[in-house]
Formats: sequence, C-alpha cells, structure tokens
Amino acid sequence: MRMSKPSSIVFKPLKGRLLLIKQKQFLTLITVLGCLAIVACSNNSPQATTTASSPGASPPTESQSPTSTTAKMEKTSTNSPSHGGQGGQIIESGPYHLELVTVHETDGTHLDFFLQKGDAHDPIPNAKVTAQVQLPDGSQQALAMKYDTAGKHYYAELASTATGEYKVAVLSDIQGEKVNARYIFKK
Repeated sequence: MRMSKPSSIVFKPLKGRLLLIKQKQFLTLITVLGCLAIVACSNNSPQATTTASSPGASPPTESQSPTSTTAKMEKTSTNSPSHGGQGGQIIESGPYHLELVTVHETDGTHLDFFLQKGDAHDPIPNAKVTAQVQLPDGSQQALAMKYDTAGKHYYAELASTATGEYKVAVLSDIQGEKVNARYIFKK
C-alpha cells in the first residue's frame, strides 16, 4: 500500500504542471485574439470634422472638439451621378459631401474640391475654402481655393513637381460652420 502512495504523489505534481501549461497556452491564445481584435477595429483612415464655431475661433482639432462629427474617407473610381461622385476621394460628413479630385500636370497638380450638401448634393458656392498642403519634403503650402461657377466646385493650382506623398487638409468655412477634410495623394 505504501508503494501506491508515492506513485500517486509523483503524478500529482506532473498533473499540476500539465494543467499549468494548458492554462498558459489558453491565456496566450486569449491575449493574441484580443490584440487581433483591437488591430482589426482600429481606424487609421483620413477623417473629416464638422463643427460650429464662433467667428475668430481657432480651427478645432479632434481633441479640442467634443461636438465634432467625423466620417471615414472612401475612394471612388467611377462617376456616380446618384452619389455625386466625380471620381475623386470622397468624404461624407453629416449633411456634407466633400470630394477632392487631383489632376497631375507637368508643371504641378490641379486640385478640384467639390463641397456639396444634402441628398441631392447641392453645391455650396459661398464658402471660404483653403487647402493646406504638406509636400513630400515636409514643407507646407496654403492655397486659397476659388469657386468655379460653371463647374460648381472650388479649385487651386499646386505648383510642385516633387514625387512622393502629399497630405492635404481642406478647411471650409460655411457661414461660420467649419467643415474640414484630410486627404492623401501620391505623385
């Protein structure tokens, strides 16, 4: 009888170690799955913000503006009349349709910005629109965008022929309401 006791004592620690190993594997698996879920749910796309502000206020940032509305950017490659698309990068933010079309030319890039409102995508001709462009070398350019009444959009010429990634922040002031969008394009 005494011989069976020592053998059962030897197996108990072994069982505990196996159980401990299985628990560690389970916790590792749960940790990996949790990390994958966080990465899958993260949002790294450009965004638009819409805020109402008083005149003279500084442009809001995401951390300063708890009442801002954000929207994801979607790229389109078709001219969809029902969606109001012109074939550029589109941001839908609240009632606004914001679209940037870039046309690369030999002496720079032509920027067309469509600022529209509502389901019918009615153009907004009376806004103050500025494009702040970060060039591939990191330098900044501010471009005042003019309204083209025939084309029903805002436009500007970017006189840069540098190759690389351009980051564009389009800042729109629609009768005191700030509607901002961020875009990226490569040349």
